[in-house]
Amino acid sequence: MRKSTGVLVAGVVGLAFATGVAVAAEKDIKMPRVPAGELQKAKDTKSPLKMTPDVIAKGKAVFEGKGTCFTCHGQTGKGDGPAGAALDPSPRNFANPEFAKIRTEGEMFWVVKNGSPGTGMIAYAPAMINDEEAWQAIAYARSLGGAK
Repeated sequence: MRKSTGVLVAGVVGLAFATGVAVAAEKDIKMPRVPAGELQKAKDTKSPLKMTPDVIAKGKAVFEGKGTCFTCHGQTGKGDGPAGAALDPSPRNFANPEFAKIRTEGEMFWVVKNGSPGTGMIAYAPAMINDEEAWQAIAYARSLGGAK
């Protein structure tokens, strides 16, 4: 199933580039993207990495490179990447300071590992990035909204 999801996302990405579709509004940041039965466990999950300048720099490299996060979330994490233009809801805006206050690092890790039901977000770890790289990218994304 993950393979067909990737094909669907690739098709949506191609459509976004070809038509220049406007970005759909992000769903309420208060709405979790982790299923209710797994939400508390995800919220309780903590990063094994400290949010240091080195970890954030490595996370930026993953975000802008191997992880390809920027294609949907944008270069500055605002959810305005070119591939995200055709997604409804639009990708999360990590630069919104409220995002880091409401959504936990554990929830973000769950989404990177499992994808996000009802959105265009597919699972990236371990297929594209490993767990350490996922935590690094999450640290970087959270730093965009001012998390420390």
